[in-house]
Amino acid sequence: MKLFGLISLFILTSLSSNAQDMLRLEDAIQQGLQNQYSIQILKKREIQAANDNSLGNAGFLPTITGTATKNYTVSGLDQEFFGGLRAPLVQSGVKSNNGNAGIAMAWTLYDGKGMFVLRDRFKELQNLGAKQTETSIENLIAQISTLYYDIIRQDLRVNNFRKGLEISNDRLKLAKDRYEVGQGSKVDYYSAQVDYNEDKALLVAQEQSDLNTKISLNTLLVRPHLTTFQTLAVIDLLPKLNLGELKEMALKQNPALMVALVSKKISDLDTRNLKSQQTPQIDLLAGYAVNNVVNGAGFGVQRGSSDVFNYGLRATINIFDGYNQKRRIQNAKINAEIAQLQIEDTKNQLIAAIERSYTAYENALNLISLETENYTIAKQNIDIAFDRFKIGIATSYELREVQRNAVAAETRLIEARYAAKSAEIELIRLSGNLL
Repeated sequence: MKLFGLISLFILTSLSSNAQDMLRLEDAIQQGLQNQYSIQILKKREIQAANDNSLGNAGFLPTITGTATKNYTVSGLDQEFFGGLRAPLVQSGVKSNNGNAGIAMAWTLYDGKGMFVLRDRFKELQNLGAKQTETSIENLIAQISTLYYDIIRQDLRVNNFRKGLEISNDRLKLAKDRYEVGQGSKVDYYSAQVDYNEDKALLVAQEQSDLNTKISLNTLLVRPHLTTFQTLAVIDLLPKLNLGELKEMALKQNPALMVALVSKKISDLDTRNLKSQQTPQIDLLAGYAVNNVVNGAGFGVQRGSSDVFNYGLRATINIFDGYNQKRRIQNAKINAEIAQLQIEDTKNQLIAAIERSYTAYENALNLISLETENYTIAKQNIDIAFDRFKIGIATSYELREVQRNAVAAETRLIEARYAAKSAEIELIRLSGNLL
């Protein structure tokens, strides 16, 4: 019986019976991008940055304020006049009121181009928010992809251990039958039982690891943790990546590097904005006000109103503020220098990360070639050893060693393919190509 040939049948059966639970990588990524809270938060911050990027916030538009007041008074009068020319005036509960309403406008005509700098700054802040969102999206896609292929790795390991358990079960049955008919020893029977129990324990532990990984993916996709699903049991690899092309693309479009570059632009704009505050600011002022009064005292003006319109220019300039403006400009220039250093540091770290990942990637590809050959030989050995064991030529110990070698060879092949895929995903992420 060619037990290692059962893997294809197992996969096809699993897929046909669980087609409704099949989760493709593209679907997992889509769910993660839609449901992940961190992405939702970043998108809302993008909306905030877009709202801030307006002409009014930059200072291009005038500010217009309106005011209105109405005052009521109740007063008493007790007045005597010189020479008796007029009778004394005694009043109580005298009601009077006055009101005024007005509108005022201030419009900055010139501020050393500060408003243009602010407009550019808000534009770059919006761009920065978009780049930060893009970075988080690429990181999330990489996490989901790596975890998805980890589940495939765990599934393949489960299947590998199941095949090993099937061999141990067949060996146990043969050992038991031989012992019962007096052709085998009790030691061989008990050894087969112990090995079967050991393989069963390994399978249970691997199934638990598989379940834990699926729970982790469900958590990342923000859906019920115990949601069941199936994956295609294939760790597929892209054509071999080129190191030089990866570095070139990373320096052009890596999201983290783009964030550093935008931050440098914002630092430069902060310096220009502070310098603009050293120039005079000229504002156009205009206003209109209406005032009315009602006097219940019985003398003077009984009722009246007036209105006034005013306009003019206002120029302001900071003459001396204890050198604080100079200090702020110096610090802004230092911040720009720091931002430039951060760009160079990001580039350095980025190239180093690509070099490390590419080394791991190449090593994994070499191991795949090696372990594929080992696995092919191990499959042949297990079939030969099992046939020899059935006819009594091979010992129980020999079969067990061949079985262990076969399971270990397939496990190493699975691990090599997963390591290559993980490195491949990381290289694509670093190059800025996951989107």
